[in-house]
Amino acid sequence: MGSWIRHHFSRRPGWMNALMLFCAFMTVIYVPWDFFVKPIAADEEVWFGVRFYGVWAKALEIPHWFVYAAGMVGFWRLHSWMWPWAAVYAGQVAVSMLVWPLLYPEAGGSLVTGLVAGAVFMLPTLGLWNARALFRDTKRKPMSERYGKWALITGASAGIGAEFARALAREGVSCVLAARREDRLKELGEELARDHDVEFRTVPVDLATATGVELLLSQVADLEIGMLVNNAGVGYSGRFDKQDRDRLAQMVQLNCAAPVALTAELLPGMRERGRGAVIFTGSVAGSQPLPLHALYSATKSFDNLLAEGLWGELRGTGVDVLALLPGSTESEFMQVAGEIPHAGEPADQVVQVALDALGHQPSVISGWFNWLRANAAFRIMPRSWLALIAKDVMEKQTPEDMR
Repeated sequence: MGSWIRHHFSRRPGWMNALMLFCAFMTVIYVPWDFFVKPIAADEEVWFGVRFYGVWAKALEIPHWFVYAAGMVGFWRLHSWMWPWAAVYAGQVAVSMLVWPLLYPEAGGSLVTGLVAGAVFMLPTLGLWNARALFRDTKRKPMSERYGKWALITGASAGIGAEFARALAREGVSCVLAARREDRLKELGEELARDHDVEFRTVPVDLATATGVELLLSQVADLEIGMLVNNAGVGYSGRFDKQDRDRLAQMVQLNCAAPVALTAELLPGMRERGRGAVIFTGSVAGSQPLPLHALYSATKSFDNLLAEGLWGELRGTGVDVLALLPGSTESEFMQVAGEIPHAGEPADQVVQVALDALGHQPSVISGWFNWLRANAAFRIMPRSWLALIAKDVMEKQTPEDMR
């Protein structure tokens, strides 16, 4: 626990940690108590130094809660949208303290009291105004400077893998593109070289076979791989007893064994150089039981936990590890898995979420609904409920002959 506290609280100065804890207290304890427990007749809220009572006070506690909740999350994650809004909000508190004794002299205050209180609250206001550089996603170094010249991306011929290649190429990273379809890889590689002036290498390979992993490693042995994106994966929709055993075995090889082998081979070099990154494309499916996609969700749980475990091992070494947990995504996954087509998040948005989180946390879930599905429901509902609810959802996405 001490290591966890030091890691997370060392990212910001002490005074900002104090503001974060205050926002957490107001969000989780005080404002809920104020709203649900305190009698309406005794309720009082202050905005811009003006008092509100009764029903108005109750109503204005709702935006107050959102302000404190945003502050708690924003300070914790050091989001860029905290600047300048955190400073602006703190500034209005300072102004409120200044005008309070002028509006309500019967409260026993004086102009001197207001000036002193306003000056005290101006200190965090100025601190927040000058803290723009702390909010992490305003500007970050290009991936090529952070991790090195070359990235290896598996499953790069389409979907999330192709978007990873485009995003990294925009940041000056040359890409080794690995997948089965050589024509798709060459087309993508030529696009990267033309649009972003980076190098590329294509390796047509089937990572669902053990020989495919060794072939890929032999083709990158002469390169200093600074980023490994374990993205290749496949799903298989349907009732387990109706599924083909060979396809099930290939799924385990592709989704689990291949990322293990590639990471085990390339990670020592990253540690030796003191910089590198490994991204596992997991899934929110790996955070819960998923009938009619039972083995797929199990393999993605493997990826999610492996990535988070490696993050803990490698913290402080210069090597960043991330588990990316997307939900349904616009890609060829549904078709290959045999699912009935349904809506999904754009793949480029999923990739941007991953790159923004890399180096800051062990895992990231793309999409607010996916976050609720993977966290709120999982932590509140019994696992039996989760399995049965998931089955109802998956039946709508599974062809009738595979149910």
